[in-house]
Amino acid sequence: MSVVIRAFASALVHVPDFVRYGSKPIRDLAENPALLPDIQRALRSFDEAVAYPPNQVFIGNLRPDDLHGLAQPWYANLIDAAGREGPFGEIMPEEEFYGWFKLADASGLVSLELGFADEVRGAAANHPLIGPDEAGKLETGVPAERNDEALAEGLALPLHFRGKVIGTLKHAHDRDDALKAEVLLENLVAKASGALALRHLLRRAEIGPEEVDFILECSETAIGDRYNRGGGSLSKAIGEMCHCRNATGHDVRAFCASPLHAIIGAAALVEAGIHRNVVVVGGGCQAKIGMKYSAHLKHAMPILEDTLGAIACLVTKDDGASPRIRLDSIGKHDIGAGSSQQAIMTALLARPLARIGLKMLDIDKYATELHNPEVTLPAGSGNTPYVNYRIMASLAALNGEIARTEIEKFVRERGMPGFAPTQGHVPAAVPFIGHALAAMRAGAMKRAMFVAKGSLFLGRMSQLSDGMSFVLEANRAP
Repeated sequence: MSVVIRAFASALVHVPDFVRYGSKPIRDLAENPALLPDIQRALRSFDEAVAYPPNQVFIGNLRPDDLHGLAQPWYANLIDAAGREGPFGEIMPEEEFYGWFKLADASGLVSLELGFADEVRGAAANHPLIGPDEAGKLETGVPAERNDEALAEGLALPLHFRGKVIGTLKHAHDRDDALKAEVLLENLVAKASGALALRHLLRRAEIGPEEVDFILECSETAIGDRYNRGGGSLSKAIGEMCHCRNATGHDVRAFCASPLHAIIGAAALVEAGIHRNVVVVGGGCQAKIGMKYSAHLKHAMPILEDTLGAIACLVTKDDGASPRIRLDSIGKHDIGAGSSQQAIMTALLARPLARIGLKMLDIDKYATELHNPEVTLPAGSGNTPYVNYRIMASLAALNGEIARTEIEKFVRERGMPGFAPTQGHVPAAVPFIGHALAAMRAGAMKRAMFVAKGSLFLGRMSQLSDGMSFVLEANRAP
């Protein structure tokens, strides 16, 4: 039995009022509250976020290579008549997301003010993935005075919309830092945005939530209390929110490589016959919202890290049509492999391809860390996708597959511009899955290789790197 990726979904949530609570802005604002007006002036409108070319690529309305032909900077050359809906999912405005955020609150910690709660309920009722019945479960709001009291007593974090306080998020424990409101905000954001992606996936796969057997959640948000930090399970929390009553699951945490670890794990479960329909889902990372805001302010540009990214895919047994995961192509970065870029790419590309008798030129497209360079370059972080593709091309040249004069051609033809929000796990190759599925089903692509690296040294327990890879191949029906 072989294994396929049957469907993919991706979603963006525009959350300009959440920028102040990103890990970097919240620390800077604690030291210098006077920064807030500068941040607020640099926030984008929802229409600007929708019309931003990389965001249109993320939801499938543009192909990654289309970015080559668009004028830069992309934030100053927006797409005319851009839509919030795309083949893979949608871009959701903040006021609608507050409805999902409240629905994700299983402990009564979110209190929205009366008028805003009514607005949120109406928006939720009009969304095709929620509808009036579920929206009716959203509570009536509370008087503003009650939220003011909670804030005055230091029991909650204020929630904002268009610069105004519209609600609060209460601390779940008075002495547990893992359950303080700032952490719970990250948890709820990951849950709600992950549920948005999963519901889009179910609609695109045309299966009911009760048909899902197992869920692997692969975000960077580790939930728990002080006794079990990272214990989870966002997988079951998201599944519960999406009515996957016959599913169980667990969380996969491996820094930026998490989605590939999860997809490979899902493929193994299906191949072994343990589960039939396995979902991989990753919600957005609140901590990385506004991470490079200071560089964007310095360059008089909008704060581009104002969107949460979320992804989901369905892994099943071979259906005769969907692209297959080559289980014999799995690449891994061994503990003893070395952490130089050449060593990592040799482990993740050269060795697995050689094992299955393929050359680097047998892969039509490589997907790697697809960070949007327009976000990272102003901060001096470089163009991550371009650097990775140069390393890949140099490896091909070293192996005699291309001439050194063809390195840039390899980068252009087999790589792609970065287009994903800098959310850690989200840019790590997976945003290209939807594009690959579409191209393979249309007969325009034969193979794509997905490569993700992880920075284990960030946890201070090791100086190692990590990485996983696999080849996705067009299905050849017997």
